[in-house]
Amino acid sequence: MRQSLRIILQCLNKMPEGEIKVDDAKISPPKRAEMKTSMESLIHHFKLYTEGYQVPPGATYTAIEAPKGEFGVYLVSDGSSRPYRCKIKAPGFAHLAGLDRMSKGHMLADVVAIIGTQDIVFGEVDR
Repeated sequence: MRQSLRIILQCLNKMPEGEIKVDDAKISPPKRAEMKTSMESLIHHFKLYTEGYQVPPGATYTAIEAPKGEFGVYLVSDGSSRPYRCKIKAPGFAHLAGLDRMSKGHMLADVVAIIGTQDIVFGEVDR
């Protein structure tokens, strides 16, 4: 807990001053008070959440460190408000790929114990 507190304090000390919300009206929803008085703000809020934001065409892969390993997202945009392709790579996918090598020379009944030690969630592997 003490180390976690130190990490949080380091983050707070290194956080730059300034606004925390982007000023771009295309991707930022209007304030609640504005929506109660301005019809334009209400329309903008509705369109932003129903149509979304149009991302420029391109592809990106981003990975973060998750509790069980690397969690990655590959996203391809064709310029519309919906992704052209979205591939999620869960940590269990790499663990399951190593199952063949880990289970060589073992009995079929041992595979259950091997999967248990890998802590694979099969719901995340089928993506």
